[in-house]
Amino acid sequence: MDIQNLLDDIVGSIRPRLGQGEVASYIPQLGAVDAGQFGISVATGDGEVYAAGDAAVPFSIQSISKVFALALVLAGDGDGIWKRVFREPSGNPFNSLVQLELEDGIPRNPFINAGALVVTDRLLSITGDACGAVLNLLRQESGNSGIGIDAVVAESEARNSNRNAALAHFLASCGNLENPVQDVLDNYILQCSLEMSCTDLAVASRFLASNGVRVDGTALLSSPQTKRINAVMLTCGTYDAAGEFAYRVGLPGKSGVGGGIIAVVPNNCTVSVWSPGLGKSGNSVAGVAALDEFTTRTGLSIF
Repeated sequence: MDIQNLLDDIVGSIRPRLGQGEVASYIPQLGAVDAGQFGISVATGDGEVYAAGDAAVPFSIQSISKVFALALVLAGDGDGIWKRVFREPSGNPFNSLVQLELEDGIPRNPFINAGALVVTDRLLSITGDACGAVLNLLRQESGNSGIGIDAVVAESEARNSNRNAALAHFLASCGNLENPVQDVLDNYILQCSLEMSCTDLAVASRFLASNGVRVDGTALLSSPQTKRINAVMLTCGTYDAAGEFAYRVGLPGKSGVGGGIIAVVPNNCTVSVWSPGLGKSGNSVAGVAALDEFTTRTGLSIF
């Protein structure tokens, strides 16, 4: 299979979709991003990397960071996190307060905001610097020491974080935070404000397609832990559109409101796409369409 030619074809076929959807204007800095951009990158298990379109353009990874935080918590603390976070799809918006109250402060899964706050809290307890731990992992796995925090996005997000603050305070009121609310919020905002390119993300997430084995050959996760992260990505990784994503794409995936998505083909490769225009559930319109085309044309699906 000529992967490079395929990616170039996908860039061309996706072009009419660029500009569809809405950018994440509730975070003002993200709302200023040009919605006409699209990138795609593939990183194979044997070390090959392919890219097309705007794959080298850095963007705010937002909720994609939640995957790496969860991986670090599982690596450092085993399965203890599952006593504090469920593993079920939410069926509700990613920042729902209602569901959290109905379920007594136990978030439905680690990829909605409430669940990610609990994961960040645990990583903060383990490492003392949750965002720093995620940043170090991403730099090491991608090989790009220049990955960093977009300070303007972080400031913009901090000024507009009332809903996340409410979630964090409710979690604390239920005894489901170990650290001060503001410390957890600060780390969560910073990790969501990390800036990477499609190629950075595809390479950095390759351990999820390699049974937890890192770029240096050491194991970050066991094979069962990797399987479980991928399973939760499949069922919960694209907010309340996980069923539609599984139907169209057929891979574990995690999206962010910056317009990025990572997808995992176990024992084969990882795929990263980016285009800022979002559908109603917060997933990139062009990105989902591109992944649909990728799996349809290659047959690389878990189904």
